[in-house]
Formats: sequence, structure tokens, C-alpha cells
Amino acid sequence: MIKPNVRASFGRREAELLLALVGPGGEERLRDQGMDALLDDPMVLRALVQRGRLSPAPAPLFFYILARHALLQREIADRQMADYTAALLLEFGTAGKAHRVEGEGESFYYLADIVAALEQAHGEREFLLRVHLGNFALWLAGVFPEYITHRVQRRGAPGIAYYDAMGAAGFRAAAASDLALRHGVGDVFLGVADRFRDVRSALNSLSDTVFFPTAPDQVERILRQVTDDFNRRYG
Repeated sequence: MIKPNVRASFGRREAELLLALVGPGGEERLRDQGMDALLDDPMVLRALVQRGRLSPAPAPLFFYILARHALLQREIADRQMADYTAALLLEFGTAGKAHRVEGEGESFYYLADIVAALEQAHGEREFLLRVHLGNFALWLAGVFPEYITHRVQRRGAPGIAYYDAMGAAGFRAAAASDLALRHGVGDVFLGVADRFRDVRSALNSLSDTVFFPTAPDQVERILRQVTDDFNRRYG
């Protein structure tokens, strides 16, 4: 199961890289304020996304910093939510992981298939399916919004609002399970459920600027960004 444990994995290697990025005064800040002071420094983010600076950064550190700063831009200061988002990117970025529930061989390519499987699920499998519903909705709508937009235009498929609603429902239902308490993920599931649209929008920004910066239809991308920003502010 994906857990918010990326930040806890950081050690000397990550600290040394952060110090190299922030420059003079970094050691004093690290000593007095801890690693979070460096992780939250916008200078670190700018340095990491510059051309030629990605390779020295371990993937967990890179994705955590991306997620942390993207969420901060949406006024989400909860580090645990950034941690979970980074863990999701790391896990689902591995081939095949996004389509499978932990411990199972069956693949899911649509949210409707997960919902259908839930009708016959009980106990731990029901819990894991609800978690996967939230994770998969966030992954698809967050990292691949243009794929969803194209499916809407070509096939009349559900839009991003559908993914927001289904993802939030999955996380909220999973958080209500005793298994969420046992695994220590109830609070983060509720947090993502409550701010699902904002977390998804933060991932959209990363998709547009870092993961897939060259869009075949820039006008369509801009319209999506403007519409999403309006909905976040006034919806």
C-alpha cells in the first residue's frame, strides 16, 4: 500500500544535495531549522528543474520537492499530503503499478471497473479497492489531464469533474475503514479527499510544466488551466 513515507527516507545523501543547491548559509539553516527548511526553499525547486540538474537528485527527493511546492501553491501546507502525493508518483510511475491493486494480478484501466469490483468485495479487498479508486483517479486526472480531455471530445467520456468526485469518494470511504487506522493512513486519506480537486490541480501544474511541457494543443491546455483555476476559486 502507498504510504506517506518518502520524506522519512531522506538522509545524508539528500541533505548534502540540498546544501549544494541552497549555497551559503545552508548548513546553519539545516542545523537550526532541520531539513524541512531546505526542502521548502523555492531556490531548491528552481535548481532541481533547471536543465541538467535532474540527474543528481534521487527520485524520492525530486518528486517530494515537486509535490511539496505544487501543493504549497494551492495553500496546502500539510507535509503528509505532499509525502503521499510523492509516494503515489513514485509507485505509479513504475510500469504496470497504476493498474493493479496491491497483491492482485487483475488490471484495472477504468474507474468504472474498480467500482464494479467493489460490488463483490468485502473486508481488506474492499478497502484496497477503495484506496486504488482514489489513487487511480488522482493519477489519471492529475498527471494525464489531456488524455481525459481528448476522451471527452472524441468519445463523450466523463470529464475531470467525474474523476474528482470518484477519487474523493474512494479516499473518504477508505478513511472510514478500521484498516486505515491500522495502517496509519486515515488522516492523509481524509486530507486528500477534502482537497482532492486542489491536489489534482497541483499535479496538473507539474504535468504541464515538468512532465509534459510540450503540448500538441497549447490553446486547449490554457483553456483547461483557466477553467480549473476559476472553479477552484469560485466553484
